[in-house]
Amino acid sequence: MPSFDIVSKVDAQALDNAVNVTRKEITNRFDFKDTHVVIDFDKKEYRLNIETDGDMKMEQLIDVLISRAHKQGIAPEAFDLSKEGHQSGKVWKKEVSVRNGLKQEDAKKIVKHIKDSGLKVQASINDDLVRVTGKKIDDLQTVIQASKGWGLGIPLQYENMRS
Repeated sequence: MPSFDIVSKVDAQALDNAVNVTRKEITNRFDFKDTHVVIDFDKKEYRLNIETDGDMKMEQLIDVLISRAHKQGIAPEAFDLSKEGHQSGKVWKKEVSVRNGLKQEDAKKIVKHIKDSGLKVQASINDDLVRVTGKKIDDLQTVIQASKGWGLGIPLQYENMRS
C-alpha cells in the first residue's frame, strides 16, 4: 500500500551554517560596527541565544538570520519568535527556539485536516511524524497539495514516499 510521512524537521548543520553566515555578515555591516552582537546555537535543545545593544538591532539581526536560514532551506516558520527579548544591563537578550519535530497537538491537527478532506486515506501518528497511507498514489499527492494550504504555522516536509 502506498504511504508517506509528514514530518517537521530542521537540519542542525544547515541551521549552524545559517548562524555562521549571519555572524559573518553582521561583522561586515556598517550599522553594526563597534556593537555587541552574540549569536549562540545550542544544538542539543535547538535554541538560539542572541544578544545585541538594542531592540532595533535585535530585530535587524533576526531578519538577517531568518533570510540566511531561508537560503539554507530552513522555513521561517521554524523559528519561534513568541518570547519577548529582555534587557540585562546595556544588552538586549532573546531566546529563539527552533521547532524541530511535530508536537502531539500539531499531529492531531494534521490528522483532523486529512480526515476532513474526505479522501480515501488513513493517517496515523507515530512519535513525531504522521504516516499517511492509501490505495492510490494520486490520493496521497492530493493530501500533500492540500497540506500546503492548511496554514498550521509549522514547516512540513514529506518523506518516505513508497508505492
